[in-house]
Amino acid sequence: MPATECKPDTPDDPPVYDARSLTEGGSTAVIVLDGQPYVLRITRAGKLILTK
Repeated sequence: MPATECKPDTPDDPPVYDARSLTEGGSTAVIVLDGQPYVLRITRAGKLILTK
């Protein structure tokens, strides 16, 4: 199931994504930028960590 995107308030605002949707209920998701994978992790404390 694709991640849920919330609509920005104005056209100049960046898109908003729910981290729990990106991880599909888990704690990690892989995000690819220019062919390079990055791991997004939700910690037990509810913080986000992005690593290459």
